[in-house]
Amino acid sequence: MATTADFKNGLYLNFNGKPCMIVWFQHVKPGKGPAFVKTKLRNLENGRILENTFTAGAKIETINVERRPYQFLYAEGDGFNFMHEETYEQIKLAKELVDNADLMKEGQHVEMMFVADEERCLTCELPTYVTLQVTYAEPAVKGNTASTSALKEVTLETGAKIMVPLFIQQDEVITVNTTDRSYGQRVN
Repeated sequence: MATTADFKNGLYLNFNGKPCMIVWFQHVKPGKGPAFVKTKLRNLENGRILENTFTAGAKIETINVERRPYQFLYAEGDGFNFMHEETYEQIKLAKELVDNADLMKEGQHVEMMFVADEERCLTCELPTYVTLQVTYAEPAVKGNTASTSALKEVTLETGAKIMVPLFIQQDEVITVNTTDRSYGQRVN
């Protein structure tokens, strides 16, 4: 157990039965009345930001959250199979827990966040940039490049479809930003 005096950005706590992380907090001492702490909490299960006010000195339950390295092995039916990179333990996750799963290929390294006391996985995050091969791209038509921001849709080796500049051709290897699914650069 901790109190509001222990608040800091990045502290993990159990709020209304849900694992949350403090994103921002401010201790307020008004001229009249008791002190309080205003907070913004990120729900670790769905990513939503919650605002809450705690009275100063209120007791809160902290939780232990760990980040662990895993490697994607293969997709199977309704989920994905991963292997811990140090212990070689394998786990299966539901598709809903993996963001941008269509950008993940076999052998991809990911980072998972676990509630350590319950051994429950909260999130599975890909690296910021992944390197993938273009398996299908329409050829650029001469004259379509008048504007500098001309884009076309391509299909990647994982089946994902993203928008890239017109000069990208089939069988080229590119980097893709997994946060906004945007084109990064060509890989030589």
